[in-house]
Formats: sequence, structure tokens, C-alpha cells
Amino acid sequence: MSSEAGIRLGVFLLVLLVVASLEFLRPMRTWRESRKQRWGINLGMIALNVVIQRLTLGAAAVAMAFHVQAEGWGLLNLVDWPPWLVFVVGLLLLDLSIYLQHVLAHALPFFWRLHQVHHADLDLDVTSGLRFHPVEILLSLIYKVAVVAALGLNPLVVLVFEVLLNAASMFSHANIRLQPRLERVMRWFIITPDMHRIHHSIYPQETNSNYGFFLSIWDRLLGTYTQNPRDGHESMVLGLSYQQKQEKLGLKNLLLMPFKPLPRISLEPEKPLPQGAEGKDEQ
Repeated sequence: MSSEAGIRLGVFLLVLLVVASLEFLRPMRTWRESRKQRWGINLGMIALNVVIQRLTLGAAAVAMAFHVQAEGWGLLNLVDWPPWLVFVVGLLLLDLSIYLQHVLAHALPFFWRLHQVHHADLDLDVTSGLRFHPVEILLSLIYKVAVVAALGLNPLVVLVFEVLLNAASMFSHANIRLQPRLERVMRWFIITPDMHRIHHSIYPQETNSNYGFFLSIWDRLLGTYTQNPRDGHESMVLGLSYQQKQEKLGLKNLLLMPFKPLPRISLEPEKPLPQGAEGKDEQ
């Protein structure tokens, strides 16, 4: 295993353990579906993605960073800035690029076909943060390679950002009840679980907001920020308005979902049954 893969695996396991423990100790919402079943599906998807990445593009973004540094390619290789400033700007631009990618994943039907797999989760927890369709993962890797080449990023910037992105995604999807005052302060800087949960609402106006993964500044600056969900955090319904049955959201169905016709989505979908009304409340 390469050092890059080892670092990412170590951070993943540490964040998974810490966040899952907090979810057990301080859950924000009751569980609508069986955690055991959902974890099996989500971890199965994550494991499949890891295997596919290692067999295909793997650490392509880091490899491209080494190449552009050797060749002097990219925007940041054209400026004579202190290394620390290049590092910070590189992280900011990478985070902005992921925000923009996320916006496009919702705006363009081809990409939404893939991204809907992430939004189909009827509950949110630490495993939801890395539950993406394998094709979306591969396209995201290609996109990041292009961004790294265009910006001329340092390999350390890319590695640090990848670790931050995975950790932030797991944290922002977590089912954790934060102290309200702490949460309000945190969301001025980073994406909190309460802020990102709104993005997983069944209401399109809420789904198409709060796109950030790590820093919250982009949603605020670019007009895609929503403060609170209309139905409240504990009562809001998560997932896709057109797919609210867990028995149709197994691993096989999720892998096939992008290749099925997209339903027409109303701007005001009929609200499904409240959380816990038809599911399981298994801890």
C-alpha cells in the first residue's frame, strides 16, 4: 500500500470511529431505517469504490500534482508567492472546484442520474458521506486531475485536501446533535451536519442549496445558502421524493439507478410519512 493510500485509510478509520461514536451518544434524529441494513449497503458501496479506484485511476490526482510541479505547469506555478500562501490558495481553489462540481451534479441531468444515488439514502450518518456511485467517483477523479493540472497544485496540497474532503464529508453527513451555540459558530467556517442535512431534504429548493463539502463560505458568497429546513431538523424527510422505500434501495438497485428513466420532479413534492412511521428505529 502506498503512503498516500495508507494516510487516507488511517484518517478514514479514525474519523469513522469518532463520528460513529458521537452518533451513538448524541443522535440528532431517530433512525427511520435499520442502521445494520444501511451500513451494509453503504459500506459495500464504499468498498466497491475503493477497489475500482485502485484498479483504475487510484492516486491520479497526486500523480498529476508531481508531474505539473516537475514541468512547471498551471496557474500557481506562474506566481512568485511564498509557499504557505500558495498552499492556502491551493486548498481554497480546490474546495471551490468541488463546490462547483457539486452544483453541476444537480444542474445537469446526466450527472444527476449518478448523483441521485448519494441522495437516495433515507437516513444520514457517517457512512452517507462516502456513498457515491462508482461512475460518479471515477468522473470526479478525472475532474480533480484536470483541476490539479490547470492550477499547478503541489502534491502536499492535493493529499491534504483529499484527507480533509473525506473527513469533512463524513462529519457533515453525521447524525450528531451539536450544542446550538457551537453549531452556529462552526457553520460560519465549515459545513456542519445541520447545515448539510438541509441539502438532503426532499424539497428541491432545499436540495439545491448548501452544496459545500468543507468550507461554508462558497454557499454564502454565491447565494446557495439555506439557514434552516422548513420542517425542522428532527421532522424533515430525507432522500428522494420519488424513492422512499428502503426495499428498493439495495446495493444492486443503487448501481442500476442511473440507467433508469428519471421521474418528473414537482417543485412541491407530496410529503411522505414522517420519520419512523414506516421504518425501523434500530440502534
